Amino acid sequence: MKLFTLKEADDLIPIVRPKLEKIKIQYRQVASLRESVKAAAMSAELGGGGIENGSVYVKSLYEIGKITTELFELGIRLKDYSRGLIDFPSLRDERVILLCWQLGEKERIEWWHEEKDGFSGRKPL
Repeated sequence: MKLFTLKEADDLIPIVRPKLEKIKIQYRQVASLRESVKAAAMSAELGGGGIENGSVYVKSLYEIGKITTELFELGIRLKDYSRGLIDFPSLRDERVILLCWQLGEKERIEWWHEEKDGFSGRKPL
């Protein structure tokens, strides 16, 4: 597991922000097509098939997966697609904590939480 200093995590915010914005858009696209996908799946069971805007759905899923992989390879944990919520593992007082940031916040990380606490346990740095 990669551990980030606060500076390293802050330096990545301008790089990951556009990725998270893109994921948020793609995730919204996937959610908007969910009913069409369900209908197509039911139709396929009855011998029909196809989905309206199926290529858009597949492309959106692909983009989400691609960007999620890019974040994972950087060592960043994506926690919520729709909010653009990410965590950066870090050390504090000899234990692993998570530096927490989401779309809409400032260009620097201001929050952290214990691994077990999650977003609801965020504390200011």
